[in-house]
Amino acid sequence: MKYQWILFDADETLFHFDAYLGLKTMFAKFDIDFTREDYQQYQEINKPLWVDYQDGKITAQQLQHIRFEPWAERLNLSTQTLNSEFLSAMADICAPLPGARSLVEALSGRVNLGIITNGFTELQTIRLERTGFKDAFFPLVISEEVGVAKPDVGIFEHAFEHMQHPPKEKVLMVGDNPHSDIQGGINAGIDTCWLNITNQQKPPGIEPDYEVASLDELRELLLA
Repeated sequence: MKYQWILFDADETLFHFDAYLGLKTMFAKFDIDFTREDYQQYQEINKPLWVDYQDGKITAQQLQHIRFEPWAERLNLSTQTLNSEFLSAMADICAPLPGARSLVEALSGRVNLGIITNGFTELQTIRLERTGFKDAFFPLVISEEVGVAKPDVGIFEHAFEHMQHPPKEKVLMVGDNPHSDIQGGINAGIDTCWLNITNQQKPPGIEPDYEVASLDELRELLLA
């Protein structure tokens, strides 16, 4: 195999991330029927916050606080309570993407597998345990803990330290987000593979080394 290390994003690369279902599940605990319209309003706040977070303009804590402020006021609860309940609900509904389990099983023992995620510690660690993937990945690098998010080269440098600084040509980054995963890998000087399940248009100026439409296709590519 060409690579010694495969680094994966987590959400929508290894795991489903159905935020609408997670929020619906969470708000049901507070006797609220969370609608698609509610979700649209939530995303109008949430999506720009993630861009600011990836650009280093706000912290993980600020993102988690601001996105739930309107609901915290309405329910007379703290934003921390709502955020924690949301991450707990996301852990409850977590599932690997199609092909993730067979991919991990096929690569384990042949190549080192790691995760670099912009997600939050509270969700990532529980999810890896529940899916049985906990021992398959090292390092598990979470932006909330490192203090910088992809595409910042700092989070990759943090991972490389844990990996004992392998040759960069022996490292591949796999992810679904061209701006954080692919641009991040390019910034860090490693090869990249874009997992483009939804057949998006490639953003101008971002050139992955590989593009696959499924994790099964990725498995075939890596084991060829």
